[in-house]
Amino acid sequence: MRPIILDVAGYQLTTVEQEYLAHPLVAGVILFTRNFDNVVQLKELVQQIRLYAKQPILIGVDHEGGRVQRFRNGFTTLPACGDLLNKADSFEQTLSLAKASAFVMASELLSCDIDLSFAPVLDINGISDVIKERAFSSDKQQVTKIAIAYIEGMKQAGMASTGKHFPGHGSVKADSHIALPVDARPKEEIFKQDMLPFIELINANKLDAIMPSHVVYSDCDSLPCGFSDYWLQQILKSKLGFKGAIISDDISMHGASFVGNHLSRAEGALKAGCDFILACNDAPAAMTILDGLSAQAKNSVSLIKRLAADKGKLAQPLANNTLWQQSKHMIEQFNDTI
Repeated sequence: MRPIILDVAGYQLTTVEQEYLAHPLVAGVILFTRNFDNVVQLKELVQQIRLYAKQPILIGVDHEGGRVQRFRNGFTTLPACGDLLNKADSFEQTLSLAKASAFVMASELLSCDIDLSFAPVLDINGISDVIKERAFSSDKQQVTKIAIAYIEGMKQAGMASTGKHFPGHGSVKADSHIALPVDARPKEEIFKQDMLPFIELINANKLDAIMPSHVVYSDCDSLPCGFSDYWLQQILKSKLGFKGAIISDDISMHGASFVGNHLSRAEGALKAGCDFILACNDAPAAMTILDGLSAQAKNSVSLIKRLAADKGKLAQPLANNTLWQQSKHMIEQFNDTI
């Protein structure tokens, strides 16, 4: 099993990073703004990662648009997902913009040999400080409809979808990056409200992966969702029938800290049902996971292949891709109006 998705420090790989990318537990790398200077440099970094991994590896990034867009210069400026609804002239335009934005996002990342943007956000825009305009809407039905259009754009370019943050992060105030949020609402409300987009997209077979939240839903379980057998095994896999990959949110976040040290967090997330573990922004802690984790056998190679980009769908170069040109123009025109 290769469950660990790590990060790297800068524009190029260090000698230590070159060595640990080939570690038998490493499944992927997540990139951040600190890894990007320009498109040429980014492509070279990705090429280095694949070279030193010496085996198939996932390369991902958070590239939703708005304030969560890691790469800027040389990439299309993507609107925040919430703006696709709030600043559009009609819901029909929202759906067209969602598909176009996702296609542009996915096409530009795939052209750099990056497999995934961990998207879409399926949270309902409520009181959360960290979600806000990252969510498509405050209405659960609208979230579902816009997400379907967004996923169609991703798939058209050849990118797998990752719905987050199961079962919903939008109705809790605290930010799990810096706190442990507790959602004390009744179980019935969570299931009928926040979970609806996840349920409908699972039923429609639209989600290749799901990322659980670091939120405690106290009427359901005492553990954050990403460490909870109740949420991942009983609800997500058994009740909802989800058969895709489960990717933990970053276990370095404060919302994961009460589980213990990083090794304990990784062990807890895997035991609960996660297939992949994001371990970011703390390289020494990530090394303790690689040194100490005894992972049980799972067919992670097949999951990696399922989440890897379908590069056959994208016409290269982008400058010759008429659909990318049209979609980019649509997004740029929309940006000019907001």
